[in-house]
Order: sequence, then structure tokens, then C-alpha cells
Amino acid sequence: MKLTGSEWLIMNALWQEHPAKARDISERLPKGINWAYTTIKTMLNRLVVKKAVTETKKGNTSYYEPILSCRQARRTALSTLLDQAFDGAFGPLMHFLLEDKRLSAKQRAELIKILAENDKKKGE
Repeated sequence: MKLTGSEWLIMNALWQEHPAKARDISERLPKGINWAYTTIKTMLNRLVVKKAVTETKKGNTSYYEPILSCRQARRTALSTLLDQAFDGAFGPLMHFLLEDKRLSAKQRAELIKILAENDKKKGE
């Protein structure tokens, strides 16, 4: 399931702690995001329709819980990125990441270590 940029913000706030009310989610949004309560409710309703979130009513209050896990959302986002920017291939993506100047030496080393551990597991 693909999430829009705004939906990612809502989901990240919801993954932090759930179940959550719309007001709880509003308080967890990054600084500078000052959406109206009605905007957040509209976005939550869209996420319910997409089956990324469930809504449970207790009295007049709605509580939201994620159905879509962060891992599932990341997998879909990565797959989309691979298809759109790297012709569906991991090799060019890995090459890009290893050469990217924004990665610190420590981050590059961690990435190389993960790749080596993955190769080792496949060999077992």
C-alpha cells in the first residue's frame, strides 16, 4: 500500500504509540506541521478506507490503531523507489548508497557489514 507524504506523517505519529486519538496524533507531528484537527481526522478517515488504520469508537471519541506496519509500509516505499529510480534493481541502489556523500563513514561501514552478514547467512 502506497502512502502519501502526509499519510507517512500521520502513520509515523500513530506507530509511536497506539491506540491514539486524533489529538494525540496532532501532538506527535513534527514541528512546523500545524494541521487543523479536521484535516487530521480527514486523513485518518482516508487511512481507514485504505485499510491502513482501524477506528474504534468509545462514546464520542475515536481511537486509531495501525493495521499497516511500519515494515510493510517501508517495503512498499522501497519497492516503488526501486522501480521508479533504479529499474527495479538493488545493485544500482546499493552502489548509490555506498557512494552517497551524505552517508557517514560509520553508516557506510554498517551497510557493508549488513551486506556481508547477509551473504554469510545465504552461504549457510
